[in-house]
This record gives sequence, structure tokens and C-alpha cells, in this order.
Amino acid sequence: MTDTPLKLFNSLTRQAEVFEPVHAGEARIYTCGPTVYNYPHIGNMRAYVFADVLGRTLTWKGLKLTHVINITDVGHLTDDADAGEDKMEKMAAERAQSIWDIAEHYKQAYWADVKALNIRQPAQWTVATDYVPQMIEFAKGIADRHCYELDSGLYFDVSTVADYGRLARAQTEEGEGRIEAVEGKRNAADFAIWRKTPAGETRQMEWDSPWGKGAPGWHLECSVMSGAVLGFPFDIHTGGIDHREIHHPNEIAQNQAHCCTNGLDDPRNSGARIWMHNNFLVERSGKMSKSSGEFLRLQLLIDKGYHPLAYRLMCLQAHYRSELEFSWEGLGAALTRLKRMVMAVEQIKARHAELVSASIEPQAPVIAEKWTLKQVQGDHWGKLQPALDKFDAALADDLNTAVALTALDDVLSAKKVDPTQKAELVAAMDAVLGLNLFSLTRADLRIRPKAATITEADIEAALARRREARAAKDFAASDAIRDELAVQGVEVMDGDPLGWEWKLG
Repeated sequence: MTDTPLKLFNSLTRQAEVFEPVHAGEARIYTCGPTVYNYPHIGNMRAYVFADVLGRTLTWKGLKLTHVINITDVGHLTDDADAGEDKMEKMAAERAQSIWDIAEHYKQAYWADVKALNIRQPAQWTVATDYVPQMIEFAKGIADRHCYELDSGLYFDVSTVADYGRLARAQTEEGEGRIEAVEGKRNAADFAIWRKTPAGETRQMEWDSPWGKGAPGWHLECSVMSGAVLGFPFDIHTGGIDHREIHHPNEIAQNQAHCCTNGLDDPRNSGARIWMHNNFLVERSGKMSKSSGEFLRLQLLIDKGYHPLAYRLMCLQAHYRSELEFSWEGLGAALTRLKRMVMAVEQIKARHAELVSASIEPQAPVIAEKWTLKQVQGDHWGKLQPALDKFDAALADDLNTAVALTALDDVLSAKKVDPTQKAELVAAMDAVLGLNLFSLTRADLRIRPKAATITEADIEAALARRREARAAKDFAASDAIRDELAVQGVEVMDGDPLGWEWKLG
């Protein structure tokens, strides 16, 4: 087989480009992480599933991966357009809690979602408050040539760097209208590098600086942390498409000011070689917003009986640059597809007993390192070779996971092939897709909805009585048991080709 060159869509140049690492044999990625003032909703988590698949693909291609994700615990305002109160301070005031306690609680909640979605741990989590001294030094280094001071803080003059806003293509009145209006700003798009604590106020998070006591601007954090850990220029910067309009252009301007001030015809001047953005998850009822009350977070999906990896699979079924519409029907279909995959792997394990004890786990470092394209290359795959070629070509085509999944399906359904080869190839593919297929069981996927009161033992006992009634051709009794279960929220799945017998509705 041939190693298809990896092409990735660069938001800065608006075209797919062959990935050429800045440092030979390495890939360095920075991902904009969460602001830990509330639980992440499932739309937020799509960004981390995408970044995880990107990292796994780079591992598949044989590159040494250094992936950094930040935790924003200070400085991000209530509006992504650089306006309003600090989200962390606002939540701490509403809850009458320490801002540090707020940050720790929601950081742990985010990490729990990361684990549930089988997202690999990055090489480093960078926490904003750990880097404030570096942020002050960074700001001091660019202040004389690129910034000016107002009563409210230190502001970046976007006219001092070339090609400001090229990433967003949004140098319009509409785009500028989303940015905070501050009296004295030289340009509408100018943004805060350092925000002074207003006179007479005290923040829980504030530091001394040359511009007065205050806190760093949100955009400054990512420039400082990415440069400090990965060095400029690094390979890839990822984030949600909402960051493409304001946050990332401002980050790029800071990077230019720090590094060279030169234009963006050379993407490296932006701080990263490639900028990548996943599109929105769309939910028509409006529950994607955290202001909606019972917004769509991963735990809500679990409470309703859906395994979190069904949501990961739902994300993989669409291209990361396409809008993905969320629906409970779509999530249910993804869960059914995941069940089919798990059943197929159970059949593989039944024929290959040592795989059960080996417990192939894509998240384990030894497996993540083992299953690279180089490891599976060769002419020994026989009937499975077309599926392997299809899989690699799909990943190389800007992470086309929807097609990669069909290649996995091809292997799972293949007949009259060597079971050891089939197991190894499924494990290799799953190491990239991250569905945890060799560890999941039917029991794992049968999640009990939070509202259910009937026990699983009661369900199984009722189904045993029903089978006896059907064997005795007592269909009235059989129907009565089915109706009794239905009243308690249990759907008996007669004729289900998957053979799962029942589910809790």
C-alpha cells in the first residue's frame, strides 16, 4: 500500500495543504480549551473529539505528537467578542463561592467528559493562572510598539500588524460591531491585553502589573501558553469555528507582534503553520446554550440512557468542517451502529480468545504507539487490503472520518479472512477512531436511564417468564408481560436483528 500524504484544511489560507511538520518527525498542536465557569455542553465537546482524532491521525502517520490543551480560569468575558464581565468572577459572585473552587469543580467536570468520550490525555494541560507572570512579560515586550493605555486597561492597536483579520475574512462593520465599544480606542477592532480592576472594586483574581492591578485579556492567554510550551512557530492550532472570527485573529496579531510583525502570506508568521476549526453542532430546540437551563451536556445524554461513545460516533459520522445537527433520533441511530460494531468485535474475540485477556485498549499508550500506519503496512492483508487503503486515504483527506468508518465496517463484515489479521486491523483502525471497541461490552452500552425505577434483574426475570409463555404458546400471557414492562418504560424488542431483547425508553 502507499502512504497517502496527509492533507489538512488551513483556515488561514482557505485551502487543503499537505502537512509538513515544522520539526521533522514531530507534530505540535495547541487546542483552545474550556473556560471553567460552567459545565461544557456537547457542542463544546465536539471540538475536543475533533482535536483528538487529529492527534490520533498524526500518531497513525508515525509522527511524535505533542498536544497541549489550555484551561481558562481567568480573563474570558461573558461575550466572546471581548465584552462584558469576567465569566469566572460572575459565576463566583452568583454562587457565593471562591472563584478557585468554581474553577476546580468545572475543570474536574470537563476532565470527566474528556475521559467518557475516550479523548486521549494531551501532553500537557496549561492552566491560565499558572502563566500570568509570563503574560505580563509578553505584554511588556510588545507594549511600546503595538499597545496603548486607557483608563480601563492596555489595548492592542490592530493597525500595527499586517493583514489583521485575514483568518476571519471579517474586516467588516458587522464583525467590528461585535467587539466591545470602549471610549478612546483607536480602532473599533482593538482589544484588551490587560484589564485594570475598576476603581473601588476588588476581584478575586487580580495581579499587579505595569498598567495597574488587574487581569490578563483572554486572547493574551493562548498566545503566551502556546508559545511557552510549543515554541513559535508550531504546527497546528485548533478550536471551534466561533474562535475564527475574533479570538484567533487577535491571538495571531499578538503572535505577529511578539515574533516579527510580518504579513500572513507566510502562515508561520501567525504563530502556527496551520489553523483548523470544527463547525457547530446545531440543536433546533435551543438547548445548546448554557443559559437555557437544562442545556445539552454529556451527563444528560447518559441520564437518558445513551452511552457517551455513541455521541463520539455521531461526531465521527460527519466531517468536522460540516455543521452537525443533533437529534435524539440521530443519537439513537449512532448507538445502534455502535452496538453492531461491539457485537462484531465480540465475535472476533470469541474466535481469538487471547484478545480477551490482552484487552486491546486504544487509549493505552502502548497501543496508541503500536498501531501506526508503518506497523500495518505490507502486502499480507489479502482481502482486507482495500479496506486498509480506503481507511488511510480517508484520514489523509482532511480527516474524513465518515468514510474511515465505512472502511472499519468493511473489515468487521469481512468473511473468510484470517481472524488474527481481522482483529489486528480493527484494533489499528479503532486506535485512530477511539471507539474503544475491544473493551466495550453489551452491558456497558445498556445504560440505565436516570428516571427508570425497574431493576435490570426484574426485567430479565419478566423476559424469562415471557419466553416460557411463548414456548407454551400462551400468547395472552406473553402479551400481558410485554404490556406490563411497557408501562414501566421497558420496550421489548421482538425480532431485533441485534438480539438485544429490550431497552429502557
